[in-house]
Amino acid sequence: MTSTALPRQPIEPMLAKIAETLPDEPGFQFEPKWDGFRALAFRAAGGLTLQSRDLKPLNRYFPELEQALLAQLPPGCILDGEIVIATPRGLDFDALQQRLHPAASRVQRLARETPASFVAFDLLGVDGQSTLALSQAERRVLLEGLLVDAAPPLHLTPVTHERAQAERWLAQFEGAGLDGVVAKLESAAYEPGRRAMLKIKHARTADCVVGGFRWYKDRTDAVGSLLLGLYDDAGTLRHVGVTSSFTMAMRQALLQELAPLRVGAAASHPWRASLEAEGQGPGAQSRWSRDKDLSWEPLRPECVCEVRYDHLQGARFRHATTFLRWRPDKPPADCRYDQLEVTTPYELARVFGA
Repeated sequence: MTSTALPRQPIEPMLAKIAETLPDEPGFQFEPKWDGFRALAFRAAGGLTLQSRDLKPLNRYFPELEQALLAQLPPGCILDGEIVIATPRGLDFDALQQRLHPAASRVQRLARETPASFVAFDLLGVDGQSTLALSQAERRVLLEGLLVDAAPPLHLTPVTHERAQAERWLAQFEGAGLDGVVAKLESAAYEPGRRAMLKIKHARTADCVVGGFRWYKDRTDAVGSLLLGLYDDAGTLRHVGVTSSFTMAMRQALLQELAPLRVGAAASHPWRASLEAEGQGPGAQSRWSRDKDLSWEPLRPECVCEVRYDHLQGARFRHATTFLRWRPDKPPADCRYDQLEVTTPYELARVFGA
């Protein structure tokens, strides 16, 4: 390995762009796409730093990981990976979100009750030298050597060079809470901040009730996102996520189109109490950004739209959905959970051992 100084923190992680299907071309390696918090682990002689995707420190939220990685990793290495919470039911992203709590006592309690794991999938430095310029294949060999004796909560992500195997992972691993498959070119160097990988997710559609909207940033003449709902078996309309894939012209037009549905909507809206109880009512602040306003405007739940989504986490869409079209032919009462594809459960231990 060519001697190059170990890169200094922070480092922007290499990112992925969405692809419709797994690539057919040779020269790719495939890995599961873990559904957690992206993190870089910097092991120095004096300690260990966990860095988030947006370059912020994560140590205070995951003290059990800091201790475990400090004990297992040699000084002078940098790992790229994902912080996840593994349960008998698979990965639990909701429990992971709860770990970002400002109270130290709560952090310590959650570290005991819902301990996190670190899944490593790339190596940015080893033995005090940078590996950024090495090929993906070379970095993987070094990563496997570094983690040959790794023990939980530190894991090495599985990898395959067979497209057929990656197809099976795409079909099976979602049942363990994973989020798709990542394709990496074996000859590629590590490119911080660049979308140099491919991520392949499940693409599905659902018809949802539009139950409200949020304003676009600081404007009052444009819609930022639509709040989506589905009816459960008891006939209760549940808030399941948002869709926000609109041009500015569409955002302004939406405000006019939705105006009639705002009349009388607040008085008996089915989400008013539930959203406020979950900290998402008018004026509530986001756990991710204290400056983000999550106030919302209720709409009478009489309008239906079709959206594309990739993953259901519990009773909600894991990510923002993509708006496809309005469905004036669809009665809101028909927008139920039972229209969604059911994912076959899959044991998380089999993913780690793949």
